[in-house]
Amino acid sequence: MNLDDFAAKLRRATDIVFFTGAGISTESGIPDFRSPGGKWTRMRPVYFDEFVSSEEARVQAWQRKKESYHLYKEVQPNIGHTSISDFEKRGKLLGLITQNIDGLHSRGGVSDDKIVELHGSDRTVVCLSCRKEFDPDEVLASLGEEFTSPRCDACDGLLKTGTISFGQPMPQAAMQQAQVWSEAADVFIVVGSSLVVQPAASFPVIAKQAGALLAIVNREATHIESLADYSYQGEIGEFFRQLNPLLADA
Repeated sequence: MNLDDFAAKLRRATDIVFFTGAGISTESGIPDFRSPGGKWTRMRPVYFDEFVSSEEARVQAWQRKKESYHLYKEVQPNIGHTSISDFEKRGKLLGLITQNIDGLHSRGGVSDDKIVELHGSDRTVVCLSCRKEFDPDEVLASLGEEFTSPRCDACDGLLKTGTISFGQPMPQAAMQQAQVWSEAADVFIVVGSSLVVQPAASFPVIAKQAGALLAIVNREATHIESLADYSYQGEIGEFFRQLNPLLADA
């Protein structure tokens, strides 16, 4: 299937689901931590059980957050994010499942009730005990050069960024909504994910098995490329620059 044929399918589709990974945000300037040379290849992550049990681990995790948070404050959505938002404006977006924590889909115009953030969000801080939420700007501003890990002002519980750490249980409500959308999609489009992180990467397979047309848009081939009805390997921004004019009347 070529791009013209794929665009024709999209024009007829009514329930489109996007599944996005780090690759859609690299063109906004956010590093892909899992790529060769990325953060997780150079720096051991702080696992969830370590965060809960060790003050040293908590301080280390918050120190890293202080150093990287500016990335998420300064970056802007790119053509990939805004193009997905356009599908919602056309009434064709059933849902958006993302592995990203950067909030760029919301800033790009997709409604929050259309987004499932499988790995949580960098836009909030949560008490692990009472679940009270805090503004990360305020929490990070309270951390000086030397600091102890922040605590909840309501129950003195541990505060943690709203992202899902290694070893932390996946959010059940998000996983269930992603399952529902995957099973109901008539077109399921993977954008910027290598599909190696489970269980999130199972959703394209679920969609395909449920009868969806499966498209994969990524810089490199994925391990489920043989399942794809349409595949594009290259820059994501360039893909949407080619696709969007074909959907102008959709």
